[in-house]
Amino acid sequence: MEMNLPNKLTILRVIMIPFMVVCLLLDKGMGTQIAALVLFAAASFTDYLDGHIARKNNLVTNFGKFMDPLADKLLVCSAMICLVDLERIPSWVVIVIIAREFIISGFRLVASDNGIVIAASYWGKSKTVSQMFMIMLLIIYPSGEIFFWVEQILIYLALILTVISLLDYLMKNKQVLTEQK
Repeated sequence: MEMNLPNKLTILRVIMIPFMVVCLLLDKGMGTQIAALVLFAAASFTDYLDGHIARKNNLVTNFGKFMDPLADKLLVCSAMICLVDLERIPSWVVIVIIAREFIISGFRLVASDNGIVIAASYWGKSKTVSQMFMIMLLIIYPSGEIFFWVEQILIYLALILTVISLLDYLMKNKQVLTEQK
């Protein structure tokens, strides 16, 4: 199988994840925080870029359909789990966010088995963007009361959008769970 550019970007994103995790968990001051931020931001950008290139140039592959969402979930979940360990985000928030990812992945699997493709929605994309900004701010973890409130707003905005996107997917596609094959 020849690897096209979008698939190479997806693989690059997966390769960046352990380096980001090491930088986050070392937590040796601003240098490792900036390195973790740069790795997370670059990996997040590859998520946007590989999808854009694949759709624009008709380079969508089964490998990309499988690996791109998996790489995205690995990136976001790895970062959030590290941030729980660093006590920058409550574990229950991360559990809700990760549970949503499992539910939607399973839902898409059932839909796919029934020949139904569930495209990303506005709410799902908003959820992803809010999570990315939340994670970036929590990686840098600036001090001060204003930043504390901005962090709290971003955490709960990401949580609310996560729940709304879950409900949106389920309501728009409830026939997936009620149909018999």
